Amino acid sequence: MIFSSPHEIVTIPETSLAAYVLQRAHEFGDKPALIDGSSGRTITYEELCPTIAKLAVGFSSHGFGRDDVLAIYSPNTPEYALAFLAVAMLGGATTMVPPLFTDTEVKTQLRDSGANYLLTIPQLLDKANQAVQGSKIRQIFVIGEAEGAVPFTSLLAHNGPLPEIKINARSDLVALPYSSGTTGFPKGVMLTHYNLVSMLCQLHASGALTENDTMVCVVPMYHLYGLHVVVNLGLSQGATIVILPRYNLGQFLRTLERYGVTVAPLVPPLVLELSRAPEVGNHDLSKLRLIHCGAAPLASEVAAACSARLGCPIRYGYGLTEVSPLSHSSLPSIPDKQGSVGYCLPNTECKIV
Repeated sequence: MIFSSPHEIVTIPETSLAAYVLQRAHEFGDKPALIDGSSGRTITYEELCPTIAKLAVGFSSHGFGRDDVLAIYSPNTPEYALAFLAVAMLGGATTMVPPLFTDTEVKTQLRDSGANYLLTIPQLLDKANQAVQGSKIRQIFVIGEAEGAVPFTSLLAHNGPLPEIKINARSDLVALPYSSGTTGFPKGVMLTHYNLVSMLCQLHASGALTENDTMVCVVPMYHLYGLHVVVNLGLSQGATIVILPRYNLGQFLRTLERYGVTVAPLVPPLVLELSRAPEVGNHDLSKLRLIHCGAAPLASEVAAACSARLGCPIRYGYGLTEVSPLSHSSLPSIPDKQGSVGYCLPNTECKIV
């Protein structure tokens, strides 16, 4: 039996990912777009497009062009999102490397993806230098300052015109995330601009997020859950995204309270801790209106306990990297069933086998 989405069919535009994500940025002026939750450093919507354009020109000045691949080997940072969209503007693709990978694991992904540029942080530079031996990497960029790598800030000093590049949304790759599927070694998943724009259109139709929301991004950006479902979706809707490099309960709770976070995309272990940790009661989390949970099954009793404690619903999602990455979600527009991953997203059919 084939199940179809109850949502109306949505039209998917034939446009580049960067153009789609940034098309409304001019509407929001000095509203914060990206906030570094560790330092408070903020990039406003007014600054967003010029910053990404400068970064694209900076990458281009180092030879980056159509069909090149940037590997990002870093924890969550605002620069992660900026670099991803700048590369998308240039007709290149990004492969996201988990920061906990060993130099051998990094080397394997660099070789398999054909990456020829690498962006990392000073703390990971030694491993990065080991990993690039024998690879196609032409240049290493670093977020911060480190000997032997080009500082990220220097890329933002470029004010020249963007190269004229015509994106074929259906055939040009924009992301190469790695997934092991159910068995074996991780494999690169080849996702086009059209794939990722489709996902955003499907989520927009659900009405799950608005420009009035503030989201926290603590799930890893080396997964599409963090980079695309949180950051790109948030930017395309005019929301504010507070980015944390990793999960720490105390910092997470302070961030929710300080910035009045309204939507928290999480994974089951975090939901479990929020349902039990005594520190939760020491913070004002009254602005939180919705928790999304995905990436693994969440026990219904844990969801119920967390929801009751925080006073907000928990919605589920299901998907896989190959579908960019959601196929199902329980959404505000349709009555929720506790423990269900929800219905197919718009334009989606599924079959249980």
